[in-house]
Amino acid sequence: MKFKLSLSQENLVHGVALLTAAMGVVNVISAVLPSMRDRLRLLRLLGEYSPFSIRAEGHLVSALAGFALLLLSVSLWRRKRIGWLLTLMILVISIPIHLLKGLDYEEASFAALLAGLLIYLRPHFHARSDPPSVRQGLLTLLAALAFTLIYGVIGFYFLDRHFKVSFGFWSALRETVVMFTQFHDPGPQPVTGFGRYFVDSIYVISAVTIGYALLMLLRPVLNRHLQTEEERTRAWEIVRAHGRTSLARYALLDDKLFFFTPEGSLISHVVENRVALALGDPIGPDDDLNKTISSFKDLCAKNDWLPTFYQVCPTNLKIYESLDFQTLLIGHEAIVDLAGFSLAGSENKTLRNSYNKLSKLGYHYDVIQPPYSARMLRELKFVSDDWLTVRRATELRFSLGWFDEAYLNTCPILLVRDKEGFIVAFANLVTEFQANEIAVDLMRYLQHGESGLMDFLFVSLFQWAHEQGFATFNLGLSALSGVGEHSDDPIVERALNFIYQNVDRFYNFRGLHSFKEKFHPIWSQRYVVYPNISNLPAISAAIFRASFGGGTLSLIRRG
Repeated sequence: MKFKLSLSQENLVHGVALLTAAMGVVNVISAVLPSMRDRLRLLRLLGEYSPFSIRAEGHLVSALAGFALLLLSVSLWRRKRIGWLLTLMILVISIPIHLLKGLDYEEASFAALLAGLLIYLRPHFHARSDPPSVRQGLLTLLAALAFTLIYGVIGFYFLDRHFKVSFGFWSALRETVVMFTQFHDPGPQPVTGFGRYFVDSIYVISAVTIGYALLMLLRPVLNRHLQTEEERTRAWEIVRAHGRTSLARYALLDDKLFFFTPEGSLISHVVENRVALALGDPIGPDDDLNKTISSFKDLCAKNDWLPTFYQVCPTNLKIYESLDFQTLLIGHEAIVDLAGFSLAGSENKTLRNSYNKLSKLGYHYDVIQPPYSARMLRELKFVSDDWLTVRRATELRFSLGWFDEAYLNTCPILLVRDKEGFIVAFANLVTEFQANEIAVDLMRYLQHGESGLMDFLFVSLFQWAHEQGFATFNLGLSALSGVGEHSDDPIVERALNFIYQNVDRFYNFRGLHSFKEKFHPIWSQRYVVYPNISNLPAISAAIFRASFGGGTLSLIRRG
């Protein structure tokens, strides 16, 4: 019963958004069609009581109102509170406009009924706009109005030779206000090119200002909040107690925002445009998972965000689906069983040869523990910079770590040294807290190293992890592998499979998968959980921006 009620409310909100768009179309069509002659005849009898030009002004304002309603219908679909208020104001204003421009009582009645429906549905429009952006939009509008009043009054008053009649102070003020708010051609027409330029400049200021203000008023909430020391401490406690995946450590990095529940759960996320992108499943007690996801969803609805969970494990999919989320397979995570890993056998010949060759050349590894000296960090930075430069790459973020001294000082690091003891490669290791598993994050090496260096590094990682008592080793996500391989798979997954098979220019999906495959891992599915298929383009852009360190929070951090 609860689901049906929710669906009915959703249909009502979407229905009124579509009706608003239809009203916008009606306004535009009504503006371009001539008024009926018998109705205009009646209006002309009352024309002496109208302060405005009925045919020119009414039609133009109707067209502008229609365009605004088309834009605002999108905000109504998203349940924007300010969008509701602006739409209601425009509808109320458009009622007399329709009557004045040609006694169009049909359009006026439609606008009145739609305004009544909006008032009735007021409680359903609760999504906030970004408060600083709202203030910025209103201040910009007021500043532009003040500037235009001064600019217009002075211009009309002192440039009267460029118009057919002279302007006094009050007539100049009235003409400026009417032009700024209603895009109404002034009664006294300009007679010179400069006069036409002056009139057009007022229109340009008005159009740009109102458009910018509307954009700011409807902007989704931008989360400018930075982690506090108290929040970081609380997040660490939750992750230590309940972290069980390779993403748990990345949830604590300082590019994230934290959403806590009273029961002790955490959702680590970023906000990119309208997408609240959570990293993995919520971290916390198992019996709090449903409530945590639901609370996060409510927060997103309030802030006009799209709640999305990236790299979700398959075990919790039914909980997401019960809360009206959709799921999309995005790849498989590679997990090596350390007890079963071996270099023996013909299938491991290449791997074995690479390891044995480098061992004979004097290559060896050692694992160091934090804290690290400034000298050690400089040596690692040299290797990392060389690796990035040769690949013309940049540091990725969000679902990975990056070269950051504070972060590295929380991780053990495996170093590969040549026979002279110089560092030629390194990898930092990330534990998974409550899981008996360890993962690798940064893998960097010098380009002049021997071939097979990465094979040597990974075999060394497996050997060390097995000696430390870990059961499995996580190699991370193999994006798009195993996705959409069957004809009955969803069309979106088959589209991702096409990318996997054919797009190698920007990211070597298949090469990365082949490298991990030679270690004979167990493949575990990973998903994106999202509200609606129509949101996938925005979500894809949000994942891209988060991975490359974009977005408001990153800009704030960088000062």
